[in-house]
Amino acid sequence: MRCKINRNAAKELHKILAQDDAEGKMIRVYITEMHGNHAHYGISLDTPKEHDEIVKTDKDIDILLDTREDFLDGVFIQYFYVGDHPGFTITNPKKGGHVHH
Repeated sequence: MRCKINRNAAKELHKILAQDDAEGKMIRVYITEMHGNHAHYGISLDTPKEHDEIVKTDKDIDILLDTREDFLDGVFIQYFYVGDHPGFTITNPKKGGHVHH
């Protein structure tokens, strides 16, 4: 499985992983909703489970992805500091669909 992270997202994910309650945990990307040709994603702190793959990224952050979910393979985690609502945007360019912020 594959996962990409932009530089801003890496900076914000490192902050999450540095929190006291994050000790021993990793970043998980999961599907919150499916709509036929695209999915909506979320991020949480978690520990590896039976069906997870630990995906190494080029930003020195390991991401947990459930191998049973095809829409997780190829996710792109981005963080934007734009406007009044900075935050994460997670898409899967391999799966088409549209972007939600």
